[in-house]
Amino acid sequence: DSMLHGPVFIQEPNNVIFPLDSEEKKVKLSCDVKGNPKPTIRWKLNGTSVDVGMDYRYSVVGGSLLINNLNKTQDIGMYQCIATNSFGTIVSREAKLQFAYLENFKTRTRSTVSVRQGQGMVLLCGPPPHSGELTYAWIFNEYPSFVHQDNRRFVSQETGNLYIAKVETSDVGNYTCVVTNTVTNNKVLGPPTPLILRNDGVMGEYEPKIEVQFPENVPSAKGTTVKLECFALGNPVPTISWRRADGNELSLRKPGFVLEMAHLDYHTHCTWLLTGKSGQKGDLTVSAPPNWIQKISDAHKAIEESIFWECKANGRPKPSYNWLKDGEPLMPQDRIQIEHGALTITNVNLSDAGMYQCVAENRHGVIFTSAELSVIALGPDFSKTLLKRLTLVKVGGEVIIECKPKASPRPTYTWKKGKEILRENERINIMDDGSLRIVNVTKADAGSYSCIATNHFGTASSTGSLVVKDPTRVVVPPSSTDVTVGESIVLPCQVSHDHSLDIMFTWSFNGHLIDFEKDGDHFERVGGQDSAGDLMIRSIQLKHAGKYVCMVQTTVDKLSATADLIVRGPPGPPEAVTIDEITDTTAQLSWRPGADNHSPITMYVIQARTPFSVGWQAVNTVPDIIDGKTFTATVVGLNPWVEYEFRAVAANLIGIGEPSRPSEKRRTEEALPEITPANVSGGGGSKSELVITWETVPEELQNGGGFGYVVAFRPLGTVSWMQTVVASSDASRYVFRNESLPPFTPYEVKVGVYNNKGEGSFSPVTVVYSAEEEPTRAPASVFAKSLSASDIEVYWASPRENQSKGRIQGYEVRCWRHEDKEENARKIRTLGNRTSTKITNLKGNALYHLAVKAYNTAGTGPSSAPVNVTTKKPPPSQPPGNIIWNSSDSKIILNWDQVKALDNESEVKGYKV
Repeated sequence: DSMLHGPVFIQEPNNVIFPLDSEEKKVKLSCDVKGNPKPTIRWKLNGTSVDVGMDYRYSVVGGSLLINNLNKTQDIGMYQCIATNSFGTIVSREAKLQFAYLENFKTRTRSTVSVRQGQGMVLLCGPPPHSGELTYAWIFNEYPSFVHQDNRRFVSQETGNLYIAKVETSDVGNYTCVVTNTVTNNKVLGPPTPLILRNDGVMGEYEPKIEVQFPENVPSAKGTTVKLECFALGNPVPTISWRRADGNELSLRKPGFVLEMAHLDYHTHCTWLLTGKSGQKGDLTVSAPPNWIQKISDAHKAIEESIFWECKANGRPKPSYNWLKDGEPLMPQDRIQIEHGALTITNVNLSDAGMYQCVAENRHGVIFTSAELSVIALGPDFSKTLLKRLTLVKVGGEVIIECKPKASPRPTYTWKKGKEILRENERINIMDDGSLRIVNVTKADAGSYSCIATNHFGTASSTGSLVVKDPTRVVVPPSSTDVTVGESIVLPCQVSHDHSLDIMFTWSFNGHLIDFEKDGDHFERVGGQDSAGDLMIRSIQLKHAGKYVCMVQTTVDKLSATADLIVRGPPGPPEAVTIDEITDTTAQLSWRPGADNHSPITMYVIQARTPFSVGWQAVNTVPDIIDGKTFTATVVGLNPWVEYEFRAVAANLIGIGEPSRPSEKRRTEEALPEITPANVSGGGGSKSELVITWETVPEELQNGGGFGYVVAFRPLGTVSWMQTVVASSDASRYVFRNESLPPFTPYEVKVGVYNNKGEGSFSPVTVVYSAEEEPTRAPASVFAKSLSASDIEVYWASPRENQSKGRIQGYEVRCWRHEDKEENARKIRTLGNRTSTKITNLKGNALYHLAVKAYNTAGTGPSSAPVNVTTKKPPPSQPPGNIIWNSSDSKIILNWDQVKALDNESEVKGYKV
């Protein structure tokens, strides 16, 4: 606020509606302005200055206008606040002063209205002269009995008229219109209107007739609420509904005589229909006063510069624009161009300084935006833009010594070298902005240079020195090179330069600076002296191929040297591997070569993967070796009816590349099964059974769908085979049951395969025995002896068994304590012909019962009679105590306390040292 500036409105006047009958006969129109120096305020009424000194009723307090003893005739109109200081003048928006009043009705009596019962009727209100918004009501007979509005009766708030759609006998009486001014709250009553019924009959039914209508086009301002009235007379009483033009019904909170739409904005567009036997259509358009979307702001310009301002406002209808300078209209002239909201002034001079206002206007309002134009007049001043004290340049180079003093208007420039005025030639010229340009600099150009700037307001100069240095040259540039993946190289970059200047080396790779910290695994700067900036690249990868640029920079020049690095490596992955044709055991493939990475591809290898393989596996092809110029091959040796996907891998002299993306998955065609089941065997099972087992054929070897097994068997030594089909690819066992099947009889057995294409071959014939019978006799001569407190040994003799009905595979020994039940006995089984076994982990000094059975695949035979055995007592539980030892010469003598066994322990027989 301490800075000098033009006037700026803080508060502008607003519209005022003043009640004419108010006891306080004064009004205030507010206006508050800031500026430095402090602005003076004056007012205009209807475009004419208000003379505060000539009319005692007017006074200006803090910029606001106070009007005393208001006069309806003299004071009504448009008021405007004007603020002025030494920088210029601005005007406020216009504020309208209106007076609200309501006069009395002129007529004292009204004629009697006579209607038939059932007829529609309108009673006119005819409000008296007034200013300000009115509301209407009707008294029926006497106050406070007001007419209640329903579907038959309606009071228009537009005209004040009372409408009765169908008159009934209860409507007979006196009606009085009551008018209220919403600003002054005054009420006046009109003369009563008598309503009587005619005695010439009752009105019959007739179609609705709309009496209260709205205009076909309804303009409305943004943010306001629109109320539309409609009422119809008729018998029977008409019903009214509102619809949008698109058919959607409008829901109303009150009876349907008034349509109310609130919060309108620019995007509201509504067409509605009033429906009934007679109808009306209307269209709503929303308008709005102007509103700024782009204002102007203060500007400071030097003499001869140009100023461009543009203001933008929205509104409906679209606003028009005009411009004011110091409160007066601004017209286009030679240097002044006005186009809509844009103002351009070229070659500004001191007379253009002042306050400018852009005014946007439509029929709903006027808005202002203000800005100050300051025009600067200044002699040349180098205090903040001195010539560079020291300028360095190389021999043969180009230099521009800038001369940019502050000055208004723009100065003319002269240059001196030393004390001599500098003449322009083909190497030396003074540029439009005053800067000095020298090309093809020589050592003789070194020295002191002065710039002299002159305009109408003065002359100033500034001096600096030009120092000429030897140019930098690359003596050992990097050269383009071929390398192989994994190698390391050094790209040289060595220069000759003026050693009085600092030098900096940087490297870029494919247009990006190399970050030696981030990429230190592969890149390192080497050289060790200020004239060398060599680059080492370690463990080169394919991604390191490209353009390398060594950039050298000193204070006076910069230059670069470029090298291309070609990296040879294993091939890239082949592309578009496709299965062109597939049979039961072959697949025809094709592909496109990938990048050879600067080393010709020498061969391709094809790999395949199935749901049954472990990863990718190399496959046989025709040709067997696929050279680098061949892009098709036939894969052979595939399994029928298996889903395959393929990929190709390329190789060159450097190595094997990455594999291609997999081909699509395809299934080979079906074929007769070739693989027969392995490990065909069997035996065992229950009585009268022949059990045959085999290993299932893996799915990838089944060669087709509908896979199953054919089981064939016959008694050993016979000719005819019995066959059965097992229709499950997962089956690995077949059991033949027949009550006449002799036990433990040898059978020849073979298992074949089949699928949708037919039957394959059988497995080799093997011999399998039918189920044997369980042993029929119990082991004899069973006895047991105790070995220790926890172990016993059991012995028995083999029973004499019929070997044609079965064989003994081993024996089952049951062991249980005397206190336990036999069904909970511990069972120990032996294999083969062994006739004894050791039983461990028993309790000491305990009585045990034992029995032995023979068993085979059919089950166990009868049990021997139980035998008894008692385990020995456990050993002493106490250790020897008080051990003492003495040594003499070559002997050690040990002494200890004897251990006495407890009652349930076995006697001590000796000691173990």
